[in-house]
Amino acid sequence: MAIFANSLIMCLPWLLMHLVKRKLGRWAGYISLAAFWLSFEYLHHRWELSWPWLTLGNSFAMQPGWVQWYESTGTTGGSLWVMLTNILAYTIIREYKANGRTRIYFLTMLGLIVFLITPVLISRNILNRHTDDLLSSEKRAAKNIVIVQPNVDPYEEKFDESTLEKQIQNLITLSETKLDSNTSLVIWPETAIPIEVWEDDIQNSYYYQPVWTFLQRHPSISLLTGMNSRKKYGSDKKTASSTARSDETGNFYFDVYNTAAMLYPNKSAVFYHKAKLVPGVETLPSFLLWLGGVFDSFGGTSGTLGRDKERLAIPDKQHYYVAAPVICYESIYSDYITDYIRKGANLLTIMTNDGWWDNTPGYRQHMNYARLRVIETRRWIARSANTGISCFIDPAGNVYQPQPWETIASIKMNIEPLQTQTFFVKHGDYLSRIFNVVSGVILLILFIVSIKKRLNR
Repeated sequence: MAIFANSLIMCLPWLLMHLVKRKLGRWAGYISLAAFWLSFEYLHHRWELSWPWLTLGNSFAMQPGWVQWYESTGTTGGSLWVMLTNILAYTIIREYKANGRTRIYFLTMLGLIVFLITPVLISRNILNRHTDDLLSSEKRAAKNIVIVQPNVDPYEEKFDESTLEKQIQNLITLSETKLDSNTSLVIWPETAIPIEVWEDDIQNSYYYQPVWTFLQRHPSISLLTGMNSRKKYGSDKKTASSTARSDETGNFYFDVYNTAAMLYPNKSAVFYHKAKLVPGVETLPSFLLWLGGVFDSFGGTSGTLGRDKERLAIPDKQHYYVAAPVICYESIYSDYITDYIRKGANLLTIMTNDGWWDNTPGYRQHMNYARLRVIETRRWIARSANTGISCFIDPAGNVYQPQPWETIASIKMNIEPLQTQTFFVKHGDYLSRIFNVVSGVILLILFIVSIKKRLNR
């Protein structure tokens, strides 16, 4: 269903381009294709069936050295680069087949070569400016971060309540093997503690007692962990959120969340609830509610998890790191991540459970997409993945201490918190907004031309 739906939606920019080309001419059609495609990607990041995995600009995740200019454009700049180079290449082929090696053919070929090489050269220049600073970054850092990779099978073991105490103790043991006097932050992966707990009663939860004891033993650290949580409302549906569900007795409403929690030794916990939910698994779009039973039978959901409306930047106890608590799927969204930085985050943390992928390219792609987020924001990333790949990523996209798939591990690194804001962080996805306007103007012109032709018949 996902493959069919995405393929069908991706046809729309091409169908609109065909109409423009037929009504307004070949070059108008080519320009409209780039505009319509960027508008499609923008909308596809924001509707209920959002799946930005196939954003063209993400395709450079394995080559961050080519796209250091994402600090100004985000992945939209990469998508535009792909579209325009392909249009130029197609024009060259078309000209050659129609007229051979003409002057237009050679000029277009030269333009394509320049258009391919120039962004790479610009990227190399930007990277050279950052290299010296990156080399001294670890030396400047006064504190370090510990990341844990517990490697718990998400299908058989992770959500088995009889194994929870063992899982939590393993997380604590792995953490303590790396702690030292300079450790300020420990990060556990998405749903590291998978038991659902009421947020206002987390201090009294039986399963969390070893966690509080662990924090008391190390009073200078903070723990950022993934968890499942619940938030209770009253008995009046009007006071609850739109995603709230009723308890079995009907006495109150509550939300269930995929949560990132910053836990402190002697301070109230701070919670962030995953906002970009995976369609069919964590949320069911309103227009597909009639398929709830089908999704449920395949291990998905017939309802939806609760979510936060705003990004949240959470300081550790020492106020050295202010973490952006990015949960799994959220790390694919280019513009979305910038709001954490505007909220004051000096570090990106990604908590994920990529064990669902099994040993396929999916978990590797997911990690590499994070390399683009650091370029866009010029922040370090500390990435904790249940089954791998846990790692650190510097602001240029270089990966440090990547932990292999299905490996139990904990890693530590001195990380410098950074404060500067890139052009992309300050202005967001401005390229998409510009091309949304261009798309609207093209459609308006197409509508006017079509009406005039009908009136002149």
